[in-house]
Amino acid sequence: MSIKPDFSLFEKQDQILGHGDFKYKVDMKWGNLDPTKVPVVNCHEMVMDRKGRMIMLTDEAKNNVIIYDQSGKLLDTWTLGLKSGHGLTLVDEGDAEYLWVVDNGGRVLKTTLDGKIITEIKNPKEVGIYSEDMRWTPTETTVAPNGDLYIADGYGSQYFLHYDSDGNFIRKFGGDGHGDAQFKTAHGITVDQRGGAAPTLICTSRGHNSFKRFSMDGEYIETMFLPGAFVCRPVIHGENLYAGVCWSRLKYLEQMPDSGFVTILDKNNKVVSNPGGTAPEYKNGELQLMVQSEPVFKHCHDVCIDQDENIYVCQWNAGKTYPIKLTRV
Repeated sequence: MSIKPDFSLFEKQDQILGHGDFKYKVDMKWGNLDPTKVPVVNCHEMVMDRKGRMIMLTDEAKNNVIIYDQSGKLLDTWTLGLKSGHGLTLVDEGDAEYLWVVDNGGRVLKTTLDGKIITEIKNPKEVGIYSEDMRWTPTETTVAPNGDLYIADGYGSQYFLHYDSDGNFIRKFGGDGHGDAQFKTAHGITVDQRGGAAPTLICTSRGHNSFKRFSMDGEYIETMFLPGAFVCRPVIHGENLYAGVCWSRLKYLEQMPDSGFVTILDKNNKVVSNPGGTAPEYKNGELQLMVQSEPVFKHCHDVCIDQDENIYVCQWNAGKTYPIKLTRV
């Protein structure tokens, strides 16, 4: 019996994805490393520092953080020994850059870029923010212009927790439910200041296929409905908002495995491109169902945008594969 080689990788390499002015060439090999030396389980999130280095968080305890240059060359690795590393946020404090690392096991840590722990946020059950029967499984952070910290409890009790720059708790908002100000998988959060506007929060409600905008004080403002797209964290670059889509609704409108893509919204929060997904279509001002169209991605968990507007895609549950680069064309 002959064994046929798997040509799928080669078929996807150099494929052009996307729509309108946002089209990209696929580079499946960009981040590939030797898995015996630098293993990954899930490539959860990535940020870019001042030097243009691509810093990626994994849930492989041997090397939680992998640092690449933009050619895909390995520069460094370090670990905090986390088995559920999930969220990664970079904050520039002027004197230096720092990372906020979130572990689904309940830890929220601030570190230097080389892995030295600066501070850790206490479990909300320990300080009376949560009752003992509430679940705490944080997924993401963002930092406001004034230094305030927001934590998404996306796999736990569906709240966003707001702290001041000294780590003192201020409030929580959200919670589980189907109301406009509630969440189903409060997975991600970022600060939106596009166009010079006053800062607001964009929060993920993945089960609702939505981003929801809130004031910095946790007051609901609006919903950006993205039908079919189980979006992860919102990432802002320039006037655009980017997100990895972990699943889409392929068959019988059900959430289907291996159905991810990337979505891009313009300054008016209108979807303008879906690399790996169907072209965005609006009827009478309403966005129509979006699903995977090309099986390039499995479960897009995060995106990072470089100075040339190339996209680096991190994936969850994708066979322990490394990030994929989308080069803008």
